[in-house]
Amino acid sequence: MQEAGKLPNYEFSLLGDSGVVVKLGDSIDQETHNKVVALSEYLQMHPFLGMVEFVPGFTTVTVYYDPILFFDPANEIMPYDHVLAFLKQLCESFSENGNKTNRLVEIPVCYGGSYGPDLELVANHNGLSPEEVIAIHSSTDYLVYMIGFAPGFPYLGGMDERLATPRRSSPRLSIPMGSVGIGGQQTGIYSIVSPGGWQIIGRTPQCLFRPNDDTPSLLCSGDQVRFYPISTKEYDDWKKVSF
Repeated sequence: MQEAGKLPNYEFSLLGDSGVVVKLGDSIDQETHNKVVALSEYLQMHPFLGMVEFVPGFTTVTVYYDPILFFDPANEIMPYDHVLAFLKQLCESFSENGNKTNRLVEIPVCYGGSYGPDLELVANHNGLSPEEVIAIHSSTDYLVYMIGFAPGFPYLGGMDERLATPRRSSPRLSIPMGSVGIGGQQTGIYSIVSPGGWQIIGRTPQCLFRPNDDTPSLLCSGDQVRFYPISTKEYDDWKKVSF
């Protein structure tokens, strides 16, 4: 079997007996993200025979395949070699610019109170008022770098450094679905009920993970997210309509 391949700006590594990790950069930045999106778009539109799925990350795209479809005991070429050859050729030719227009998704958030128990902590940590935290957090368009940690959970880039706050020293055992949090220099949304250590500043009534839909995650890599504040009444009204 061939060793993991390497091209300028692209690295390939074996993941078990049914996966290849394509590394497209060394840092979390817009240039690397564009490559991740472009390769993901191409695989979405042109899946090769035997491909099971692909998973975009911050700097990688992991491609899973069915090794049985490639295995030939009379041939020394192993399944991984077939997939690696295809991906090498693809990475030499596909456009890094991509054709996708970033979708803007507006997310309503009820900040503070029982929905955002850590809002004042974030404000005090950064020498701001709660109102300033809300204004800063809701005045930025965030880039969805990847979906991970939990189904539908978006890792968002672009948060103002003035809001950066360390994670909790002791994680909570249960974070309500829709909670909007800050962890270090990142912000994100808990798409399902789960444990977590991020500082919770608000909650959205918008459902991010819908397992019965054809597209279960509301957000996907490459989307833009814009938060906007709503009142507790608006939150309750939204939830009544949703259910």
